Amino acid sequence: MTQIIDDILAGLRAGRLAPYLGPGVTAMADGAPVPASPADLAAFLGKRVALPKRARGNPWAAAQYIESNRHRSTLTALMDQAYADPVPPGDLHRMLAGFRPPLIVDTWYDGAMRAALTECGAGEWGEIQGITRAGIGEARWYRAYDADGTEVPMDQAEGWRTILYKPHGAVTPARNYIIADSDYVEVLTEIDIQTPIPDIVRKRRTDCGFLFLGCRFDDQMLRTYARQILKRSAGPYYAVLDLALLSRNERRFLDDMHIQPVGIPLPAVSALLAA
Repeated sequence: MTQIIDDILAGLRAGRLAPYLGPGVTAMADGAPVPASPADLAAFLGKRVALPKRARGNPWAAAQYIESNRHRSTLTALMDQAYADPVPPGDLHRMLAGFRPPLIVDTWYDGAMRAALTECGAGEWGEIQGITRAGIGEARWYRAYDADGTEVPMDQAEGWRTILYKPHGAVTPARNYIIADSDYVEVLTEIDIQTPIPDIVRKRRTDCGFLFLGCRFDDQMLRTYARQILKRSAGPYYAVLDLALLSRNERRFLDDMHIQPVGIPLPAVSALLAA
């Protein structure tokens, strides 16, 4: 295990490992005031809209029901409400920001990683977010924002030392959410040919592997996203997770993608890397 931690640390220092964050990292933040798992988000939506049985417990199905029956604006307003309270960056966020990696993938809707990059003065950096195409009247899959939160042309990202890639969107800086089943149907229809993944992300992953933190792969959609973001990347791949909780599908996914499981508690990662 010591050798694996040493390899991970060396990869982060050299910019050869891209952190890939799941909601478990958000849950670690002190007093995280937002839904910090798909189950939490499904419960939040279910408390505010009476959902049919088929949509309960699944945030994407719940969001689709709300969009279909209450309009997209209602869904957006509920997501704004769910993530209105800023999540303070945790030690792990700050440590990752300090490495200034070429690429950070963050798959949850809060703004803690953005705040950590701002807080540590991470140099030239910016953010690319996946966006819904519902009602926008344009054929874009993502938008780019500079460190101040101003939308900028995509070609500006070429000069950023660190790119924060939020494939599912986020509350900050512009309230973009890929959340409803219909959002994912559009993305997944194209993702195999990589169209929804920004060119600059595809370019930077060719020289790096990924370190999964706070992620689960117990849902087919989450596995598909991870598989496509990893496509044509250099490797190696590590996933910090609780081995006892892994489902059969998760174990198969890790094996198929040659992801090395690292069975240590997520809160211990910061201490190990710092040591």
